[in-house]
Amino acid sequence: MAEHYEVLIAGGGSAGISIAARLSQLERPPSIGLIEPSSKHYYQPIWTLIGGGVFPKEVSERDEADFIPAGTTWMQDAVERFEPEKNTVVTKGGKTITYGDLVVALGIQLDWSRVKGLEEALGKDGVSSNYSYATVEKTWEFIRALRKGKAVFTFPSTPIKCAGAPQKIMYLAEETFRTAGVRDQVQVIYASATPSIFGIPKYRMALEKIVAERDIETRFSLNLTEIRAKDRVAVFEPVGGGDLQEIDYDFIHVTPPQSAPAVVRDSPLAGDGGWVAVDKHTLQHVKYPNVWSSGDCSSLPVSKTGAAVRKQVPVLVENWQAKRDGKPLRASYDGYASCPLVTGRGKCILAEFGYDGAIMETFPFDQAQERYSMYALKAYALPNLYWHGMLRGRM
Repeated sequence: MAEHYEVLIAGGGSAGISIAARLSQLERPPSIGLIEPSSKHYYQPIWTLIGGGVFPKEVSERDEADFIPAGTTWMQDAVERFEPEKNTVVTKGGKTITYGDLVVALGIQLDWSRVKGLEEALGKDGVSSNYSYATVEKTWEFIRALRKGKAVFTFPSTPIKCAGAPQKIMYLAEETFRTAGVRDQVQVIYASATPSIFGIPKYRMALEKIVAERDIETRFSLNLTEIRAKDRVAVFEPVGGGDLQEIDYDFIHVTPPQSAPAVVRDSPLAGDGGWVAVDKHTLQHVKYPNVWSSGDCSSLPVSKTGAAVRKQVPVLVENWQAKRDGKPLRASYDGYASCPLVTGRGKCILAEFGYDGAIMETFPFDQAQERYSMYALKAYALPNLYWHGMLRGRM
């Protein structure tokens, strides 16, 4: 006989745990099942500062079991397939689980293999990435050891989580080279598939000024396709077509291509691009009214950040409760996302924006200016708010 839950949550990351926590605190909490294979939970936004030598990687890791809310049944398993017509999920462990409502919060898939030679090279001979817990400390090791040559930082042509991360580590590295007295011997290159340094004009102008002041070379509309580790050469394809371009490197920080999880992309839940197709305001599925999604795997046209999840979760839970009570879905997500753009140790620009690029700043000053207060927020306050607030359903 199939297990059944009033709410079944697929994914125990930022969104999944936060939603479970809020649901469990309702006056009439539903029965909640949560499917998550990992025994560890990571606060990934801090990986930039780990790669920059500020913290050891262990500060980002906790036991998943410590954050499963009381009353939630955790199945340490993975989703094999979604069957929304039957209100059923089948797991890789062979379980068949039925639900009243389904929340899909499976995050984003890192496609290392889409860059030829990257998987074999990662973590060795100057090739690293802050997008992997296994290699994040290698980033700092390689930055600290570099005394001359080229340091290259990449951004792929796909959507990614934390779109500011590829350049944040670049600013920390450039500062390290200056502090070590070797900046004149190190060429810093930002090779990005995007057309500019940042999508929101206010923050783009501030970052362009920083890039110019620090003599960072930007090469836009270039997508990394291959790492030739033996020759220390990175191969890029121009976005829109054209001849391949090669950049030799002594150190390269790679942001891998990313995509919707295959189990979502290959399911009836997927819309354009393979993401879970939901209404951008209510977070309810456009075809299946008892399916919801939050976070990186959703079709929401926003930056894929933890700050966005923090604003999505209460909207989803409120609308789920309204649906259960037979009321209209009145809670509306406005597309809020935040990107603390670390530009050095003790320096940060806090970009906050919503749908259509609307500026949605929290503080009564110009957040496009570098400030220590915003760095302290990023490095110290936000991790504590995440572990003790957001994942506990308190914010």
